[in-house]
Formats: sequence, C-alpha cells, structure tokens
Amino acid sequence: MSETKPKVNVDGAVAMNLSAMTQYQDGAVVSRTLLQDESGTLTVFSFDEGQALSEHTVPFNAFIQVLDGQAEITIGGKPVQVNTGEIVLMPGGISHRVKAVKRFKMLLTMFKAPVSA
Repeated sequence: MSETKPKVNVDGAVAMNLSAMTQYQDGAVVSRTLLQDESGTLTVFSFDEGQALSEHTVPFNAFIQVLDGQAEITIGGKPVQVNTGEIVLMPGGISHRVKAVKRFKMLLTMFKAPVSA
C-alpha cells in the first residue's frame, strides 16, 4: 500500500505573515494550500467583496479564522457574521457556505478525523 506524501508549502521554523500569503484579486477567490496530509489541510484564502464558496458539506470539522475583513458564513442554514480576529467552527456533516460581505481573508483549518455523533 502506498502512502501519500504530505504537501508542505511553507518553510519550517520561519515566522510568516498569514494575511500576506494571498493577495486580493478583483472578482475572485484566491487560495494557497500551506499543508495537506492525512490529518487535514491548512489553507489561506482571499475573497473579493461579494465572492463566495457555494454551499457544500464535508465530513470533517473545519475552523475559519478571519485574518482581514468581514464574511457571512452560513452553517446549516444559520448565517453567522465574522470579522477580523474571529473564528467559527463549521461542524462536519453540516452544509456551509462562505460569502465575503467585504473583502476578506481567512485561514481554513480542516481536520480529517471522523466526527462523533
């Protein structure tokens, strides 16, 4: 059985500015995966105002940490406003959608572990 090699796109033991890792682009969502392995993913996103990720469901818990700006995260039909410095949990198995109220950047941390019932 073959193992998938982890993808690491940052240097170890180096301080880095998360917000500077993606730049805003007019009319776009930009992402940069920092780490992807069997335990989960760590991805930085930047959204232009009004841009969104469509509603979807994943089987794993994920946290959004807002690095800059403001977003509306809809989780299981409930809208949650998040601002710079705030976090929100998107529980696994529950649909969610991310929309930029203003330009915003986020760090998405997804844990690939089964969600307990």
